[in-house]
Amino acid sequence: MSQMVINGGKKLKGRVIISGAKNSVLPLLAATVLCDGEVTLRNCPDISDVDTALLILNLLGIETKFTDNTAFINAKAPLNTILSETVMRKMRSSIVFTGSILARRGKAIVAYPGGCELGPRPIDIHIEALKKLGAVVTEDNGKLIFTAPNGLVGTEIDLKISSVGATENIILAASLSKGTTVINNAAREPEIDDLINFLTIAGAKINGKGTSTITVFGVEKLSAIDYFIMPDRIEAATYISAVATAGGEITLENVTPKHIESIIEVYKNAGCEITAKGSTLTVKQNNGLAALPYVKSMPYPAFPTDAGPLLVASLINAKGTSVYVEGVFENRFRFVSELKRMGADIKIEGRAAVINGKTLSPANCRCYDLRGGAAVVIAALGIKGKSVISDIEYINRGYEKITEKLNALGADVYIKE
Repeated sequence: MSQMVINGGKKLKGRVIISGAKNSVLPLLAATVLCDGEVTLRNCPDISDVDTALLILNLLGIETKFTDNTAFINAKAPLNTILSETVMRKMRSSIVFTGSILARRGKAIVAYPGGCELGPRPIDIHIEALKKLGAVVTEDNGKLIFTAPNGLVGTEIDLKISSVGATENIILAASLSKGTTVINNAAREPEIDDLINFLTIAGAKINGKGTSTITVFGVEKLSAIDYFIMPDRIEAATYISAVATAGGEITLENVTPKHIESIIEVYKNAGCEITAKGSTLTVKQNNGLAALPYVKSMPYPAFPTDAGPLLVASLINAKGTSVYVEGVFENRFRFVSELKRMGADIKIEGRAAVINGKTLSPANCRCYDLRGGAAVVIAALGIKGKSVISDIEYINRGYEKITEKLNALGADVYIKE
């Protein structure tokens, strides 16, 4: 198993280009199932989750090619309807393929999805929504069988929580349905806007982008398109957190500052100097971080849950006591045990982490999930000495060339096989 070795305590300086959004590219790859012909996705991150999504497409009988951050997908050929249990268990967001396959073929057989273990993330919201669109759902030996004998028919769906994945799945399924679908309490994340932009260019008719009420007018067919994926706002947050922790001054290129306003505000409150200009962001921190008395993650446009572990990693050596409250997932704090190996003083009280800043020491740590793994990397960057991080396959799920990018900023990071 590969390990990441970090010789920390070095201030960061330079420029880094933010990759295409991991949380956007996966539903976009699912959306290509709906398109009759070859789709080109540009600014596609070279990460293992994309590899998994392309494998899913291949298993569906769809031809794919990936080169130079561009994915070519040809969904013109007849589609299989079975999603392999092996690949489904690798990636929770694979559930969004269900809506696309069901809409295109009238049937989808899927295993329960896997991914990072962040506590209960039931897919019952997806199932109930697809049922309302006319799907019949049965279970057989751990597999869910979705069929639409009479096709999918538009309806009004009230989401009990503003689930990003469920909103995406409904939009995908409804795009080729008969009639009109209205989604109430829809998630408002920028990645959903990216999906709507893609589908609209392909010929879908969707209103309500950026709002909590999305209306989808079903069409008979979607066309092949050439599309550029939005920048990854969580990767941007990761490098903001890295320089906030290690100190220095860096410039992020290919960012959308509007998408990370809540993140920028939090790090400014902690003492970072952040300046946005067009699609670039300059982040500076040379005097240490101040504690933050209260930050809570909530759905967009509030502070995002994916940035929570990154913030905790920055605050473990801030001056004073900080409180971070996780408002989305029940089990976000598995990574805290690894920060404690470094000497972090963190107390978990329900969904709250109480962080008392102090000087830390390097340690051997592991990753439990994608963002928790990134948090351990960030913490190590700010600690003088050598830290060794194992189970880095979690990090590779969502970060393109993270070692090369950090080294380009003056960090000392390498992979040990």
